[in-house]
Amino acid sequence: MNRKRIVALALMALLAACTGGPPAAPPAEVIAAPRSPLPNDPGAAAWADTPVYTAALVLQDMVEPRLLEPSTDKVQVRALSDGKTIAFRLEWADPTDNDLPGLGRFSDACAVQLPVRIQADVPAPQMGETQRPVEITYWRAFWQSMVDGREDTIKALFPNATVDHYPFEAASLPPGSEAQREMALRYAPARALGNEMAGPRQQPVQDLVAEGPGTIRPAAATVSSGRGAHTDQGWSVVLTRPLPKGLEPGGRTQVAFAVWQGAQQEAGSRKMRSVWVPLLLQK
Repeated sequence: MNRKRIVALALMALLAACTGGPPAAPPAEVIAAPRSPLPNDPGAAAWADTPVYTAALVLQDMVEPRLLEPSTDKVQVRALSDGKTIAFRLEWADPTDNDLPGLGRFSDACAVQLPVRIQADVPAPQMGETQRPVEITYWRAFWQSMVDGREDTIKALFPNATVDHYPFEAASLPPGSEAQREMALRYAPARALGNEMAGPRQQPVQDLVAEGPGTIRPAAATVSSGRGAHTDQGWSVVLTRPLPKGLEPGGRTQVAFAVWQGAQQEAGSRKMRSVWVPLLLQK
């Protein structure tokens, strides 16, 4: 062995000793570390020392409307649990902030999906299968901006618009009266039909249930919560929901993620998604 090789090996050994050995490999699963109380702020210090899992995202090109051009290639995932509830923090690159509704506008969004039943044989990651449902917690930037104080009015969405008369703002009907509510529904067909996607919103998330593509529907009640924040780099969103039934500390299940970029006109099935990822509820 020549002198240069001996010196190189000695330097490598010294470096390993100083740094405590080679860097740890990234986790192969999402690890929900124990923490109480759970942070609902994406920027909370509690997230700093939480294991980070990088979930690769793929095109949803299996059912219509398909996404044929890739956008978001990965999402960084952290998780914490207090034994009853689990919080996920999702981070992805997105330089544009798409949080205002309107014609031709699409919302940034993300979702977390878990199988309803804890078992080794999980349903298909494409939103479950018949009689094998999945639970989805869905967050939208549109809703976040509304919860943060954006008024749900024409003037707020289109500052340069001039309004001579608008049914929602008609002064001829007493505010809160039955006549005013009937008039509001007449000019808001989504609300009149019970469309759960319509505003106004009290929280930026909705709980959904699905048994395969095209079967998604609102859950009986939304019990999850969420909070998103945008920077020049992208979105950071916390989604907090009850633990799936049967998932105990030390137990495992699967989880999947989805991301929509409004600037790329992604909506509904047109999205980037992950496959199932192992999820460990750490003791």
